[in-house]
Amino acid sequence: MNHRTWIVGTISFLMSALTRVDAYGVENVPKTGGIIFATNHASRLDIPLILTQGGRSDVIALVADKYKSYVGFGWLIQSTGCIWIDRSKADFAAMTAALNYIRKGGALGIAPEGTRSSDGKLIEGKSGTALLAERARVPIVPVGIAETSTAMATLRRFRRPHMSISFGKPFTLPPMDRDRRDEWMNESTEEIMCRIAALLPVEQRGFYTDHPRVKELEQSASAA
Repeated sequence: MNHRTWIVGTISFLMSALTRVDAYGVENVPKTGGIIFATNHASRLDIPLILTQGGRSDVIALVADKYKSYVGFGWLIQSTGCIWIDRSKADFAAMTAALNYIRKGGALGIAPEGTRSSDGKLIEGKSGTALLAERARVPIVPVGIAETSTAMATLRRFRRPHMSISFGKPFTLPPMDRDRRDEWMNESTEEIMCRIAALLPVEQRGFYTDHPRVKELEQSASAA
């Protein structure tokens, strides 16, 4: 057993012992080949959830480098093989590393919001995920994680928090039209975020609560 396998196994054991997790749609996750898990981000527990519930042993995450300084947590995430990214600038080295990883067939978790939501509700997405997917030409699996924003506080009260994670059907973005690059980036980012929002409870949809594409996706899912 290699070091990463042991670490992920330990995280899985702790998550099972200390929390209650409902996982939905794991069958939607392709078992092989490069993919991007595009997820909302409301808690430090989001990364362990994707690592342990994503149905693949090769999941790593693109993680803000501020977490390096978090005692214990930073070391734990580093040990899973994560890619650190400096959110204060255009971190080309991190994005290149992420691109190479998924091009080689790996599974990468990334939060298009670019930062952790302070209230658990979706904030407006940024275009980096869409650009990464376009360059790699791999499917995106939308992920909706619910009830993690209060989970750490629940743990501190020595109670087991209940959380859920939902994996949507994989989809691919249309090729970028170089003559309308900005519009493509905006449209593609909205599509990614709306697919995440459709997997979340209404109270967590935040910026995308009233977006017509979310309603359309809900209706499509109900009719299926």
